[in-house]
Amino acid sequence: MINHVVLFKLKEFENEDLKAVVRSKLTHALLALKDKIQEIQYMQVGENYDLKTSANDICLITHFESLGDLAAYQIHPEHLKVIELVKANTSSKAAVDFEF
Repeated sequence: MINHVVLFKLKEFENEDLKAVVRSKLTHALLALKDKIQEIQYMQVGENYDLKTSANDICLITHFESLGDLAAYQIHPEHLKVIELVKANTSSKAAVDFEF
């Protein structure tokens, strides 16, 4: 199995309410991929409760049977749509993939 972990840092927004709306929108868009991409074996998305500026805002954890399944996920049209939403609303991301 492959564990794919991604951390997202949201861009700065005019106010905390707008940031909360964007954080929720991204969380729901990521979670919706589970029902759209069959290669995803497990998915968890969490919003960071610690809102310090240095902390990441969202964590995505997904499991795949193989590197081939991860590769299929990465080019899936539904995933690519969410990537555009992520790019428009984040300032940084960090990812790690490992076998377990």
